[in-house]
Amino acid sequence: MEITTTINGFLSTLLQGIDSLGFWGILIFIGVYILATVFFLPGSILTLGAGAIFGLMGGSVLVSLASTLGATVAFLIGRYLARGWVRKQIEKRPNFKAIDNAVAQEGWKIVGLTRLSPIFPFVFLNYAFGVTQVSLKDYILASWLGMMPGTILYVYIGSLTKNLATLGTGNEPANTVQWLIRIIGFMATVGVTVYVTKIAKKALNNQMTEQDKTDFQENDQNKTTQLSKEETS
Repeated sequence: MEITTTINGFLSTLLQGIDSLGFWGILIFIGVYILATVFFLPGSILTLGAGAIFGLMGGSVLVSLASTLGATVAFLIGRYLARGWVRKQIEKRPNFKAIDNAVAQEGWKIVGLTRLSPIFPFVFLNYAFGVTQVSLKDYILASWLGMMPGTILYVYIGSLTKNLATLGTGNEPANTVQWLIRIIGFMATVGVTVYVTKIAKKALNNQMTEQDKTDFQENDQNKTTQLSKEETS
């Protein structure tokens, strides 16, 4: 908890500096967001800060661009540079193993659904998708669309903040938007769980069918061989 508080404090101070840099602040914000995504730092405070500094429209555009770029960089690292490590991490998480199987069949649909669900950590998910069969193009598009609702809602909450120093302290304005975020996250969680379960069941049935066919062919071949031996003798 202390580490999280320290990181949030650092990011909050950084945002206060960005607020006074004008155009260069925009570029620095995008760069920091990408680095935060790659290095597993919490992006929520940056999203809230974007709303406080750039407003609803500007903050939404910047966060959407920065989060998509960050997710893409992490995806490419997971696919080409850290594939072995990511595989080991997935093995420890049953939820991600189920997603791996589902993505192989449904691709971008699963990517989009998991982006809406809070039970799948945004940062690790970027790396996890790198070792699945989803294409880069489908991943980028589905991630961008899937992250959009949460981006706009969090940026909106941030735009209501009068003091950047309060970000990450739990003192952000409380309103119906936060409840809307929870409802959307809950609905997405139910949706992705049902969808992944359905796909997993279908895959299992197909696997059992293929196994039954193999067993039948082996039994038929054994019977044919046995009959041939009997005829020969």
